[in-house]
Amino acid sequence: MSARDNDDDEIIAAAREGFLEEAQDNLRQFEAALLVMETNPEDAENLNAAFRAAHTIKGGAGLFGCTAVVAFTHEAETLLEALRSGQHPLTERTVALLLQSRDMIGKLLDEVHTGQNDPVVATDAADLGAQLRAITKGTAPDNPTEKSQTPSPATTGSVAEDGSWHISLRFGQDALRNGLDPLSFIRYLGKVGQVRELVSICEGVPELMALDAEACYLGFEITFHGDVTRADLDQVFEFVVEDCDIQILAPDASVEECAALRAKRGTSDAMRALMDRMVPERVVEFKAHEAGGDPVPVELEEISPERRSPGIERRAGARRGDDAKFIRVRADKLDQLVDLIGELVIASSGAKLIAQREESPDFMEIAMRIGDLVEGARDGALGLRMVPIGETFGRFQRVVRDVSKSLGKEVDLELTGGDTELDKAMVETIADPLTHLVRNALDHGLETTEGRIAAGKPPRGRIALNAYHEGGQIVIEVSDDGRGVNREKVLAKAKEKGLVPADAQPSDAEIDQLICAPGFSTADFVTDISGRGVGMDVVKRNVDSLRGTMQIVSSPGVGTTIQIRLPLTLAIIDGFLTQVGQIHYVLPLDVMVECIETPAACRASRTDVSGVFDLRGEVLPYVDIRRAFGHVGEAPARQSMVVVRSNRTKVGLLVDRLLGEHQTVIKPLGAVFKHLQGIAGSTILGSGEVGLILEVPTLLQTIARPTSQLQNATKHPVLSAQPNPIATPH
Repeated sequence: MSARDNDDDEIIAAAREGFLEEAQDNLRQFEAALLVMETNPEDAENLNAAFRAAHTIKGGAGLFGCTAVVAFTHEAETLLEALRSGQHPLTERTVALLLQSRDMIGKLLDEVHTGQNDPVVATDAADLGAQLRAITKGTAPDNPTEKSQTPSPATTGSVAEDGSWHISLRFGQDALRNGLDPLSFIRYLGKVGQVRELVSICEGVPELMALDAEACYLGFEITFHGDVTRADLDQVFEFVVEDCDIQILAPDASVEECAALRAKRGTSDAMRALMDRMVPERVVEFKAHEAGGDPVPVELEEISPERRSPGIERRAGARRGDDAKFIRVRADKLDQLVDLIGELVIASSGAKLIAQREESPDFMEIAMRIGDLVEGARDGALGLRMVPIGETFGRFQRVVRDVSKSLGKEVDLELTGGDTELDKAMVETIADPLTHLVRNALDHGLETTEGRIAAGKPPRGRIALNAYHEGGQIVIEVSDDGRGVNREKVLAKAKEKGLVPADAQPSDAEIDQLICAPGFSTADFVTDISGRGVGMDVVKRNVDSLRGTMQIVSSPGVGTTIQIRLPLTLAIIDGFLTQVGQIHYVLPLDVMVECIETPAACRASRTDVSGVFDLRGEVLPYVDIRRAFGHVGEAPARQSMVVVRSNRTKVGLLVDRLLGEHQTVIKPLGAVFKHLQGIAGSTILGSGEVGLILEVPTLLQTIARPTSQLQNATKHPVLSAQPNPIATPH
């Protein structure tokens, strides 16, 4: 195989991957439109959007020879066309079948991606396709007399009784330059019917010296037979309509249309002979001219932008529109770019340290300039990774619909804050935990319709997803207006499983947190939704892996809200560098409030891990980082207090030295150190030393406990009085 063949294969493979990615986007649009149609059947725009998505998938699949995808999507598209034309009413069963079609198209696309075909999927696709055809054909009149009274296919799009269609096709010279493959349309045409005769027209090919290798000179005269409508043939060539000249003669085309086509294409003796053979005379009389009775030539009906199916958007127009401003980038390439930016940040910090040590003004100036440029590159690279969470929220419309119907509950889903952006890696990781939270709210949280009416609530339950920025974090809330946490049942189950002592009397907040224990479940029986004891502990574990926190707030009879707090990014943050002993600690700059001198109350107590102090009349808790992490040695005579905020709570952190702002590249801790609480990760300083990144929310959770528990350091690993192997001075 030649190098050029390899290059062509790579180009085709890349284009195929692009099609599959675009198909997933269209599937999401298809599903979203169907869900809106179910609640608002009168919204024609969503019906058009669903048709657009299905048509785009089918067109792309036809270009890449994905026969199974084309065949099945055509069935769904035909039903959607029947809905758009008013031939079939929009019913609950119709929407349900179309949603199943969306899932089936997804499975068929997965087979294209993996290259492996599953016979079960093929059987299911055939069965579902038969159901779609049954609904579509059920709208057609059964009386042949009624059929004969309908207008011709050329004007209404109804299926022709007999005979063959004639398609005269001439591609424009820019077709290839615009990324179109003429033969793919011919191949696709053969999948929707039978191409009985095809003649290639080469009259437009110039002499060799005048030949442009990138220009298209192809033309075809095609005799086609199939159980199709005029609209079906329009859709076959929808994506190429602006790059070619197409005329279509229906099986019952008039003699004027046939004569006009023969006159237009018969530019030579050979072409006239060909057109006379493929487009014979009809017995229908010409229309007489009003004055002299001479035949009146008529214009052929072409596929033009005005004749396109309603709502269809062409790719040719999209190429020249807003979509041309976007390109797709592989995620691993983006990750590699962020890693390189991180190394630049570390190198820039090192350059500044050397400039300070050398006491060279010129060196310091250029180091500062490089630092500013690196910071700009960092913000730009991280901005590329930020995506809105709205796409993730959108998938829950289908989850709520399917689960609520299986449970027999009426549920409304409210989505707010969809434009809130967070790191793409977080979006992918948090999707499954959010799915479980939503399903859990549907099953455990919301009452049945009868139960809600008995409790004086509206019969329809409500589940809300909300996202917003707060204090340098992303906050995601999943709430419901259901029954709330049954704390008595939770506590009894926890005691039964030995999660808490039999004589324990935990607080309401502690009881709520018990539902996150591994293997914990209060379901009385196992279903396909819940009852296996697997879920909330996995949710918490995934949130913890993202350096986030999860809080449960529940009111019996009112509802439950689960709040997840996540950092803005997992890669590089603006930090504030501090020092305790010989160890450097970094605080996220977004949580910083202010730095103050050590209050007198904190100086008076040199042995307590934590306590409280007065900040201008406001009593705040504080944590002595030196004692919390087991540093040995005496504290310096002068220390500083850093006031930070998290989750609407302020707390003071007592440190030895303040070193200022620092661009922080987050490095994960090794597995041996992952048990440490209060440490989110590590970073490399410009000097080559390792700094530890403090996890402020975890520290706040520790000081929220009673003072007696904080002082008893052996009961909490974060506040262990024993020297920490990481925090021990080198």
